[in-house]
Amino acid sequence: MSFIRAVGSGIISNLGDVRNRQQAKNKQKFFCIGRNKTGTTSLEKAFRDLRFVVGDQRRGELLADKYYFKGDFDPIIRFCKTAQVFQDVPFSYPETYKYLDAAFPGSKFILTIRDSPEVWYQSLTKFHTKRFGKNGKLPIGDDLLAAPYVRRGFVYNTVRLHGTPDDDPYNKEIMIDHYIKHNQAVADYFIDRPDSLLVINVSKSDAYKKFIDFIGAESESRDFPWENKT
Repeated sequence: MSFIRAVGSGIISNLGDVRNRQQAKNKQKFFCIGRNKTGTTSLEKAFRDLRFVVGDQRRGELLADKYYFKGDFDPIIRFCKTAQVFQDVPFSYPETYKYLDAAFPGSKFILTIRDSPEVWYQSLTKFHTKRFGKNGKLPIGDDLLAAPYVRRGFVYNTVRLHGTPDDDPYNKEIMIDHYIKHNQAVADYFIDRPDSLLVINVSKSDAYKKFIDFIGAESESRDFPWENKT
């Protein structure tokens, strides 16, 4: 991953950390490991509505920016002691789930997917065009490097993680191949432990019930709250 441009950032503990650690202590952890734009934000909202302690997404992003591309998962694992549920970056990144599974035996993992790889690609590119592009056009490398989200260069790293080249950061064939391989790698990893993994499409009518049954919760709701829809 030598193409990644990473910058360190300090992470400050606070009283909220202490409270969250106490609430999450000795409780089963849940990791949402679907790639971005597969409904992970809706999943986060569903957990929050059920009063689960959810990890701070920005802190996770900062840790990913500083440590993931170095292959150093220890700080990410320490961060996972601050809550019960984690989603988005770096939990949506390839391989992270393997380290979390080893560090927190008995945890459960949720892989969110879209109707098809094509639907996922269109959702991601539409979102990035709106958020980071110019004049309604898909972002180019310079746009991604200049995007101020988290810090300049962070968005560039999240896109290049798919293995696309600088001159074609949203290469459709490469990105879809990455999406398919990530989902297959997760399925293969948990093939002998079906009770540890839930694969769901949050847009399906039966998805919420599957989710509730998997996490062992009760809810009067019937559907996921739909967030960041594209």
